[in-house]
Amino acid sequence: MTGTTEPRFPDRRRLLTAGAAALGAAASAQLWLPAGRARAAAAPLPDGVFSLGVASGDPLPDGVVLWTRLAPDPLHGGGMPDETVPVAWEVAEDERFRKTVRRGVAHARPELGHSVHVDVRGLRPGRAYWYRFRAGSQFSRTGRTRTAPPAHRTGGSLRVALASCQNWQHGYFTPYADMLAQDPDLVLFVGDYIYESAPSATAVRRHEGTGEPYGLTEYRNRYAQYRTDPDLAAMHASVPWVVTFDDHEVDNDWAGEVPQDPDKQSHDAFTARLTAAFQAYYEHMPVRASAVPDGPHIQMYRRLEFGRLVSLNVLDTRQFRTDQATTQEGAESPSATMLGPAQKQWLLDGLHRSTARWNVVASQIMMAETDLRIGDGKLWYYDAWDGYQVERNALLREFAGVRNPVVLSGDRHLTMVSDLKEDFADPASAVVGAEFVGTSVSSNGDQDQAAFHAQWDPLMPDNPHWKVIDAHRGYHLFDIARDGIDARVRVVDTVLAPTATPSTLARLRVEAGDPGVRLT
Repeated sequence: MTGTTEPRFPDRRRLLTAGAAALGAAASAQLWLPAGRARAAAAPLPDGVFSLGVASGDPLPDGVVLWTRLAPDPLHGGGMPDETVPVAWEVAEDERFRKTVRRGVAHARPELGHSVHVDVRGLRPGRAYWYRFRAGSQFSRTGRTRTAPPAHRTGGSLRVALASCQNWQHGYFTPYADMLAQDPDLVLFVGDYIYESAPSATAVRRHEGTGEPYGLTEYRNRYAQYRTDPDLAAMHASVPWVVTFDDHEVDNDWAGEVPQDPDKQSHDAFTARLTAAFQAYYEHMPVRASAVPDGPHIQMYRRLEFGRLVSLNVLDTRQFRTDQATTQEGAESPSATMLGPAQKQWLLDGLHRSTARWNVVASQIMMAETDLRIGDGKLWYYDAWDGYQVERNALLREFAGVRNPVVLSGDRHLTMVSDLKEDFADPASAVVGAEFVGTSVSSNGDQDQAAFHAQWDPLMPDNPHWKVIDAHRGYHLFDIARDGIDARVRVVDTVLAPTATPSTLARLRVEAGDPGVRLT
């Protein structure tokens, strides 16, 4: 798998990355310390240090990132002593660890919330592995992960689950129980892992704390609360994740270094908030050292390859965007950008040079048009790509020269499956790709379906590119093969209780060499 760009903030990142890279270097150390030697300090660790579970992410043909965070008191700053703690880790080819293939010792440091990111290398491509951690005499749960296929493999298949928007207060994360049963090879999470909203007395599950998070400890507590959801924890422990953030990991509808409410958050205050939010994000996500934040900046856009079947381009549609438009004129401004010049060029270069069968773009927000005005004229949803018309339309024109482009998005709390048109202003314009906007895991709770369709169905004639729209909670599941992508919209009957009944709402197909999507 390839990376992205060179680090933009070399001085501080060089120091932090060197420390994080040392964790990966431990992969060759072949150490699995006896319990009595797993911590240099004399005092025993508090009980329950692995309360937040384990995770893996960003798989390569020869490696994967393994994650945990020591937090015996997760909702009150973590509860760890203010010292570095050695954490032994082990990777095996079997669940009982009879055939260990890699082991080493990482260091959980207080300045990174006692999080552990181990960049394991030297694994075999396209196979499952099991892993675990130990701190002192305490073991983590066992996790399972999977490496990417060999770089030059042209066949095979890949099962991907698309998820986004999990609001703790709006419901339980019941879709993950069904996702676990479907056994995907990979979870792609495209944003809103946490919500920054204040606690609500009427919520299904109440946010911790007393208000919105602004500082590092507050963000750590919010992530820790979300990590305690049992279905989410089980899904993290089962397969590798590829993650990116949207707005609620920081502040609703932020753009660049502009908050939602600049009259209430000064620039300095908001950059301090970004700094805290990004550090907490890194501390809780299975990402590589390239994502170690540098103050109010984090490197998140990147490219992952799955043989020659799928090239996955993960975007960052928040850090580099200009502020949201509020008028149609603003949405059509040539200076408005979602990606910024460097990320845009990186994306185009990757798409045009790709030798993959499918070129997948993970975009936090919807790319297809949403026309909210019935009849003549347009009324766009400005926070999505509709608010950046010139850049979006130029990108779609480029799609005409890209092999099998498919966009996977989130944000809307709705299922919206669409054809991507070269020019949405022209109904006869060519179809250049397909987009799946995944519904939310829990955000918006159990929506009134009749009210939703009464509001949205009248808009269908003005949006003929929409193939499926729906407001159930759930996720999308994709079986990707050389000849096509079979997609299922998986939904649950409720998120207001800890268990739910899943079902398939719709089945769709994208044929290789035939842009667009159809119901099956």
